[in-house]
Amino acid sequence: MNRLKFYRISLWIALLSAVAALGIYGYWYMKTQVPDQIRVSEDENQTLYLGVKEVSVRVVKRQRVIPGGIPVGLYLETQGVYVVGTDKIEASDGLFYEPAEQVVYPGDYILAVNGRKITDKEELIACVQANRSDIMILKLRRNKEEIQVRLQAVKSEDQEYKLGIWVKDDIQGIGTLTYMTQDDQFGALGHGITDSDTGELLTISGGSLYDTEILRIEKGRRGTPGEVSGMITYAERYREGTILKNTKVGVFGQMNGTLVRKFSEEPVEVAFRQEIKTGPAVIRSAVSGEMEEYAVQIQEIRINESDVNKGMILKVTDPELLELTGGIVQGMSGSPILQNGRLIGAVTHVFVNDPTKGYGGFAESMLEAGE
Repeated sequence: MNRLKFYRISLWIALLSAVAALGIYGYWYMKTQVPDQIRVSEDENQTLYLGVKEVSVRVVKRQRVIPGGIPVGLYLETQGVYVVGTDKIEASDGLFYEPAEQVVYPGDYILAVNGRKITDKEELIACVQANRSDIMILKLRRNKEEIQVRLQAVKSEDQEYKLGIWVKDDIQGIGTLTYMTQDDQFGALGHGITDSDTGELLTISGGSLYDTEILRIEKGRRGTPGEVSGMITYAERYREGTILKNTKVGVFGQMNGTLVRKFSEEPVEVAFRQEIKTGPAVIRSAVSGEMEEYAVQIQEIRINESDVNKGMILKVTDPELLELTGGIVQGMSGSPILQNGRLIGAVTHVFVNDPTKGYGGFAESMLEAGE
């Protein structure tokens, strides 16, 4: 009798545990695998099984783009002068001062000095020298708000007036074009351009796209990301486009050079994120000097990932690319990912401890940001 009672209790415990596990799995699935918003094509019928989660549905026109894969040089100009940090100054009296401490902060943009608009470092230096040790009014943008601060320069040991602020006004690098629309608009990089010191997304006034020549590839190894090195000539005749936007999911602008002719492929459809499947896919890249499609595996899809640059995890399986680069290397960000003939996303980051693996962002998000 006691044994029968024990079996019944054990059965109930097992049943309740199974129900609890099913409930937890269901919650996890709805939270992570069912998108908060679903886009569907206006010319397609789709049946959506959404369970109990409330999901908004937008009917949109299916977009078509020309896939990229071409390495490019990127040059961006900040909106104002970007503050990297502050430092102490050895003054002419032999003492050390830090006039900008707790007045100006990393991530600030200097927009004007005493009412004069500042667009680059040279203009800022000229204003400081002309103002000498008089109190200056700096117009800053901080956290999307414009403020004014008072600051006084210090005469340094080399007899120049300084504020003790480290600044930059432009950013350069190499990335990959993801796509071009049929009216020559482009999306590239797959992630935004941030400051290497502060990690902040840079606010830009504009920028340019340049053709680039790949000179060297440093293969990625466990713990050490690889890198594509190239030569960029920042001259007007090598300028291939205008960068208009720097967003979390890439840089966007208008093509206006001869690079357009390299887009010889026919337009392909852009996949909605719920259409992406785990399994085989390809990335397009001309990192070898010739445009190639390399085999990858989509290992995980993160529909509602809060980090827009980590919507999927992919693994390079193509032996040619593994031999050439070791997997994903810096400079391949923006390489288009295609599955079943559709553009599904772009390579965004490499796993430092495993260069054969990396993250990808959704093409759908890039097209939306580029509009």
